[in-house]
Amino acid sequence: MIVDKIGRKFNSLRVSLTAACNYACSYCVPNGKRLSKASNELSARELLKIVRLLQDAAGIEKLRITGGEPLISPKFDEFLEGVMQMDLRDVSLTTNGQFLGKKVELLRDSGIERINVSLDTLNPMRFRQIARGGSLDSVLKAMDKVLEAGIKIKVNMVPLRTSNFSEIVELLDYCLDRDIELRYIELMRMGHLLKGNQFLQDYVSMAAILEKIGEKYPFERTDAPHDSTAQRFLVGKKGSFGIIANESEPFCRSCTRLRVSSDGYLYGCLSNSKRHDLKALLSLSPEKALVSFQSVLANALLDKKLSFQGETTVMKFIGG
Repeated sequence: MIVDKIGRKFNSLRVSLTAACNYACSYCVPNGKRLSKASNELSARELLKIVRLLQDAAGIEKLRITGGEPLISPKFDEFLEGVMQMDLRDVSLTTNGQFLGKKVELLRDSGIERINVSLDTLNPMRFRQIARGGSLDSVLKAMDKVLEAGIKIKVNMVPLRTSNFSEIVELLDYCLDRDIELRYIELMRMGHLLKGNQFLQDYVSMAAILEKIGEKYPFERTDAPHDSTAQRFLVGKKGSFGIIANESEPFCRSCTRLRVSSDGYLYGCLSNSKRHDLKALLSLSPEKALVSFQSVLANALLDKKLSFQGETTVMKFIGG
């Protein structure tokens, strides 16, 4: 097992199937231009081989399928089938939900137990302003189908001071009524938000989120797993919500996450643009590949920061 000086290790992997996305969310890209896939994206078979090698080299137990938007990738079905056959404790998916309705039967039959849906608003006009693409109605109908199939949903919302701040409680009401756990994600200083005024104009802190919720609901803080990204809160017997407080309460000192991009680069930390090319290692013998992966992982662990500092890297390129 590879462990750093403060006890961090890798056991949670996020794999980006494609850098492409059918949205152009205002907090992700600056100019409304949708992200395209990388010119040399790996096949499903190659990405599955990387996952198996990382399992052997680091003891990966949890995997999240991400993008870009993973459901627009033609390799999604093959990759999902492959990872569901691996000895992983947890497999999940993060999607914007636009094409989720077409994949419900596949997801149900695969045995996946939970997914995350990115949803920032219940207002159709505001949805178009933030996502700059897609249809809110399609997402909501798809979520209903997923719940009917017995798959749990967590909703990810990025509160923005200049647009959806007034919907913090409204979206919580929607989720509590449907036994969905809502995760508020503090705006992150990534990509074009690292510098300039947009981050300062739109950032909403955990304290501001809790103050808004407290206007309607009493709540209490509860325990979360040691390496959880979210601070969790109970709303009486109604349910719970979480806050991923990247700025207010960074989880860097307990982070176990590792990311693999669709073109075969490994990232050890969101606050560090340093990356490690895995493609050349795929042609090695299993024994040599394992040794090489362990060496790469040791270097990637050194890349981890002790606090979140932001980075110029666009988060969508490296698996959300």
